[in-house]
Amino acid sequence: MINVLLAGVGGQGTVLAAKVLAQAALARGWQVRTAETIGMAQRGGNVTSHVRMGSDGEEVFSSLITPGTADMVIALEPGEAARALPYLAPGGVLVTATTAIQPVTAALASQPYRAGDVVAALENALQKNAAQEQQAEAEREAAFGGAEAAAGAVGDGRSLSDCSAGATSASAPSAAREAFATVGKDAQAPGVGGYPVPLFVPVNDEALVTALGSGSRKSLNMMLLAVAVAQNRIPLTLDEVKQAVESCVKPQFVAMNLQAIDHAAEAYG
Repeated sequence: MINVLLAGVGGQGTVLAAKVLAQAALARGWQVRTAETIGMAQRGGNVTSHVRMGSDGEEVFSSLITPGTADMVIALEPGEAARALPYLAPGGVLVTATTAIQPVTAALASQPYRAGDVVAALENALQKNAAQEQQAEAEREAAFGGAEAAAGAVGDGRSLSDCSAGATSASAPSAAREAFATVGKDAQAPGVGGYPVPLFVPVNDEALVTALGSGSRKSLNMMLLAVAVAQNRIPLTLDEVKQAVESCVKPQFVAMNLQAIDHAAEAYG
C-alpha cells in the first residue's frame, strides 16, 4: 500500500496532480482510491488530496490517509507542507515548494509570513521527530528488559500464583522484543539511532519557473510531482507519469506539462 498526500492552495492544480498520479497507478493495474477537500479552493484556501494505491495487489478500502501513514507528502506551498506534516510516516518523503502564497490574513498584516522560516522549521521538525522515536524505543527496550528480569526470577520459593503468572509471561517479553525490533526501525537507515529521518526535498520553484519561462508556474503541480517520483521511493516512473498527463490534461497543455516534468526531474532527480 502506498499513501501519497498532496497539499496546496486553491488554483495551484493540487487535484489535477492527484488525478495524474492516480491514473499512473491505475495504468499499472493497481486499485486506487482518492479523496479531496476542495471547499475553499476558489477563495485561495487550502486544498488536500489523498491518493491511496494498492501497489502489492491489495484492496484499498478507504480513500483517506490517517496521520502518520503517508509515504509521501507533496506540498505546492510551504505553509501547506507544515499543515500536512502530521500525516507523514517515519522515513517518508516530503517534497515542498519554497515560495509562499500569502493568505488573506497575512496579506493584511504588517509582517507577512516568511517562507524561509517555515522551510527551516519543517527540517527541524523532521529531525526532532526522529530523535523522539529513538527515545521512545529506548524506553520500550527498558520496559521489556525489566519484564524479562522479573520473569527470570520465577521459581525460587515464591508463591504459586507468582510462579503461574511468571510461567505464562516468561517468554512474552522476548517475543514482544523480537516482534517490535522488526517494526519501524532499520539499523542500516540514515537518521537517529536507526530511525530514518524523512527525506526532505525543498524545491526552489522560482528557479524552475524562471528557467522554463513565462507561464510555467501553471505547471508547478507537475514539476513537484516529477520531483517526488524522481526520488525513487515509490514504484512509478516518470514515463508513466507522462502517459498519465496525456490522458488527464487537455491536449493544448500537454506539451507544456511534459516539458515541466523533464526539467524538474533533471534538476532534482
